[in-house]
Amino acid sequence: MSTEKTEQPKIIIDLAAIEAKQRDLQRIKEELKTEFVGIDYIIDELIDCVRIWYLMPEVLTRPIIVSLWGMTGVGKTDLIRKMVSKLNYQDRFAEVELSNSENLGQWQSSVSGLLASQNLNDGKASIVLFDEIQRFSTLDPDGNALANVRFQDFWELLSDGKLAKRDVKEDIDQYLNSFGYNQFTRKKQATQTALNGQNGQNTEGSSAQPQTPIEEATVGIWQAQQLKKLFGLDESIVTLADMTEDDVLLKMQEQKQKKKIYEAIDHAKTLIIISGNLDEAFEMSGNVSESDVDADIFYAYTEKVTLMDIKNALTSKFKPEQVARFGNIHLIYRSLKRRDFEQLIDIQVTKVIAKTKQYFGIELEVSAQIKKLIYQNGVFPVQGVRPVFSSVIDVLETNLAKFLFEALMKGRTKISIDYAPKSNKLSAKFDDATRIELKYIGRVDRIRQETQLDNLANVSVHEAGHAVVYGVLFGLSPLQLKSRVASSSMGGFTFPHQIHATRQRILDKIMVYLAGGLAEELMFGEANATTGRSGDRIESTALAAEFVRNYGFLPEYQAVYSLNPSAAMKVSVTDKSIEALLKELALETRALLETHKDFLIDLSKRLREVGDLKTKEVAAIAATHGLTLKVMPETHLAISEYQKMLDEQGGVR
Repeated sequence: MSTEKTEQPKIIIDLAAIEAKQRDLQRIKEELKTEFVGIDYIIDELIDCVRIWYLMPEVLTRPIIVSLWGMTGVGKTDLIRKMVSKLNYQDRFAEVELSNSENLGQWQSSVSGLLASQNLNDGKASIVLFDEIQRFSTLDPDGNALANVRFQDFWELLSDGKLAKRDVKEDIDQYLNSFGYNQFTRKKQATQTALNGQNGQNTEGSSAQPQTPIEEATVGIWQAQQLKKLFGLDESIVTLADMTEDDVLLKMQEQKQKKKIYEAIDHAKTLIIISGNLDEAFEMSGNVSESDVDADIFYAYTEKVTLMDIKNALTSKFKPEQVARFGNIHLIYRSLKRRDFEQLIDIQVTKVIAKTKQYFGIELEVSAQIKKLIYQNGVFPVQGVRPVFSSVIDVLETNLAKFLFEALMKGRTKISIDYAPKSNKLSAKFDDATRIELKYIGRVDRIRQETQLDNLANVSVHEAGHAVVYGVLFGLSPLQLKSRVASSSMGGFTFPHQIHATRQRILDKIMVYLAGGLAEELMFGEANATTGRSGDRIESTALAAEFVRNYGFLPEYQAVYSLNPSAAMKVSVTDKSIEALLKELALETRALLETHKDFLIDLSKRLREVGDLKTKEVAAIAATHGLTLKVMPETHLAISEYQKMLDEQGGVR
């Protein structure tokens, strides 16, 4: 019979405990989905990513790093805070904002110091959120390295989960010397005090008193905390605080001899979560008229943001080796859809209804028009959910207070609130059939309504010009056509689909840009054309310059005329060709508008009337003029049929 001993595993797996934790994670996931709108896919991914850390942190040799990216207000930070709370990790959680700025009021200059102040450098399972990480960029906008010396150990933490104790030897020696000197001074003073007291008692006629031994001082709480952090002592702070200085000094010397206190701090069991806003990846984030662009359009654009887009955006802020340390677990938030915002408004309104019943005993009904009013004035897709919460208060709760006062004074128990958009009146109907009204215009609606009729007519023609040329050249109905917007910097917009860049598509896009100003000339005469074309001309000129200087789509210019100084070509050589190209395209665009002038007129008048046309509505008007425009979703990419063209090529199969 073999006498060899079976080696026991170093980690004992408690299957029952793991199964219980699995159930906890499932419960937490479902709870989070009831508390957030439109991010179920993020919650699923997040819980999956933290699973191994939560179930068996003992097996981890490196920390798990999860990055959350998205536009502001999508719930990144709030999601992590709520997950931490539901995991019961509040006491093992740190929320950190790193920055290059020296004016943060932070006395710490290292991640190790920040985590030590939170008692998280003990190697046990914990969660650290590094929020708004884009503020910690190591490159300036031109790609030059910043002279940044703060929090450089952050990159060590991401690399292998270790935080080196660079200054610990000096700190320990200094602490030991200071502690020993202070202890010696206190003993000397105590001895002198005792001797003085004894000499004062030995006066003539007095009986001799026995000498009282000098009582040794204990360390105290504050000192114990410092000792535990610096020397990694196993004893509790309370136990250390009650120890004598001699005993503690002996322990410090023992720890110093063991050398372990000089080893790097191991954060293998730390769940590291990084969160930030990357405008470079989310190109829609700076849209100046985001309150008027349909939320589904923003969603479609953000849905196409990929891992590679995130990495490319990170390379504009961090060095390549630093980008690599973020790892590959990147959870990408999309902006909320229209139905998500509508659901969010429903939830908030339901809360107001419940609160009104609970506090005042009054039943409240809120019409669909009220919810629509909140949406129109509270949804800014790139700003997330915060403006919605504010508008629920502004539109509903503030005005409800006036109606509640009336109900309470008259003993009424039911209020039905509605809104009439044509008359701009809020109304409250009570259970006794009485009714009161308030004049009300939403804050964003008020800006939209301030547009003068003549200006509205001009903007409608301008945007209709873009839409007509877009429809004819691309065969698509634009996603949205708007002439009445809540912006002082722009009159309206024509929202296109995503266009795959080709030689012909670039020329078509230039013509679409030129069409707005040319439509004004055609309809109102050259003398009445406005300066609203300035932005369009900038875009069309930039495209034409790239067409010639970057892409080589004119055969006579095959070098790249936009390189860095070391390989630069003389760009002025191409100026006349770019100007000639734009002139030719302007003539083609004018001719196209003249051909479809009836469509332009009808579309302009309808747009002036309603201020906002969706893709199906534009297509319907086009159809009355013999034009068939495809109605495609926000996710559609206009791209040539390359696969079909390849299949049609000859050759041996």
